[in-house]
Amino acid sequence: MTLLNCDMGESFGLYRIGDDAGLMPLIDVANVACGFHASDYNHMRSTVQLAKKHGVKVGAHPSLPDLQGFGRREMKIGREEMTNCLIYQIGALKGFLQAEGMELNHIKPHGSLYGMAARMEDIAHAICDAADIFKVPLFGMIGTLHETIYPQRGHIFLSEFYADLDYNDAGGLIITREHHATDEAKATAACLRAIKEGKVTSVGGVDVNVRADTICVHSDTPNAVALAKAVRGAISSLPSQR
Repeated sequence: MTLLNCDMGESFGLYRIGDDAGLMPLIDVANVACGFHASDYNHMRSTVQLAKKHGVKVGAHPSLPDLQGFGRREMKIGREEMTNCLIYQIGALKGFLQAEGMELNHIKPHGSLYGMAARMEDIAHAICDAADIFKVPLFGMIGTLHETIYPQRGHIFLSEFYADLDYNDAGGLIITREHHATDEAKATAACLRAIKEGKVTSVGGVDVNVRADTICVHSDTPNAVALAKAVRGAISSLPSQR
């Protein structure tokens, strides 16, 4: 069964990003920002409470320490420091989950950290070092170090497909600082193909391998709610989803 997940809880102070209230009823899993690329202690608590209200499972969405850059620019950081940075963020979210009687469901690195872990062994191991403590599954992508190192380290690995991002010819994500509105019909068709065929067409017209254990929609995509509705309707219609 393919789950629908969303990166959310990304407001900060009085600044609002994304329609979390509109998205939460549509998804299975929320990846909640932990304060280092977005969010703060008030938004973390309220996002967890919103997830609980709608029966949505919550995972940690930790980042490089880059609030101003929204975690979408790379940093040079060593394995031990990265591990400590992750433990700090995930531990904070786990506290808010415990306050609501909920369990941590998974860990999904955010933005540039996700991309770094896909190709840099020390960063992939730092993710695992933190996951060793919290003992929950890790989200990532096939064809990367996520798929090799995470399971080698004994962690459950769930492969993501992205409804609102393009893929390059090598099968990697094209991560932009700002997400633009996504064509809902085109994205839905791509999601269904990813589930049924394990393929997606890159920006260069090349078919690359993917696996959609879970499909991601970003809350900061301008039409995120409409996109999530379209994807939810499409995957719910599949025989394996009933």
